[in-house]
Amino acid sequence: MKSINIYEGSQHQWIMFGRDKNKPDNIIDSNQYMVRTANRCLLLDPGGYELFAPMMAAVLHHAPVEQITDLFASHQDPDVISSLSLWDQALPHAKLHAPKIWEGFLRHYGCESIEYVPIADNGGSLKLEAIELQFIPAHYLHSSGNFHVYDPEAKILMSGDIGAALEPGEAPLFVDDFEAHTEKMRYFHQRWMPSNPAKKTWIERVRKLDIEILAPQHGRMFKGDDVGRFLDWFDALQVGMAV
Repeated sequence: MKSINIYEGSQHQWIMFGRDKNKPDNIIDSNQYMVRTANRCLLLDPGGYELFAPMMAAVLHHAPVEQITDLFASHQDPDVISSLSLWDQALPHAKLHAPKIWEGFLRHYGCESIEYVPIADNGGSLKLEAIELQFIPAHYLHSSGNFHVYDPEAKILMSGDIGAALEPGEAPLFVDDFEAHTEKMRYFHQRWMPSNPAKKTWIERVRKLDIEILAPQHGRMFKGDDVGRFLDWFDALQVGMAV
């Protein structure tokens, strides 16, 4: 599994994990992220059960296990957090930040030691030493309870399934030809995003943020002007076609 530093600030780092050559061919490739401060780490959408071992090995290159203090799950899907029972054994004193409405479901993955910290529907924030991260509501995109994570200092929005693309696992890290990339995103967003009004609400909210990197859970990340291009493309796309 590759691990790439996508932001280096005076007080924290963002590290992206993915493009695992050894993953089974029949599961979707996914991006995992970590925010690292001096003494604490937050893992964002740490991945499925089958991904735990390579993910743990990759994370330990950057921080000792006792400094992994927090997990975030954008929603309830297995590619997001079915590794929870294994993290639960490895991190007995960590906290899981996840949508309030999914607590009773997420606990089916196993959550005996990790403390569940429910995120209210209107969002919230997480103080990670000197850094304050924001939980941005993204409900019905594609899950009924769903959040993204915004870092105003790094100007990164971890956008879950928004901006995701279906393509081979060895794809480049960043979008390099936006127009060509839209065809890799179109079906995913039309099929997995059920609501045009929810989409419009999210776009209106996100356009107010200062974003340098849009970092989805699948596929390539967007940087610079491609962030605005993506918002314009998504705004014009009709979704919710699964009727």
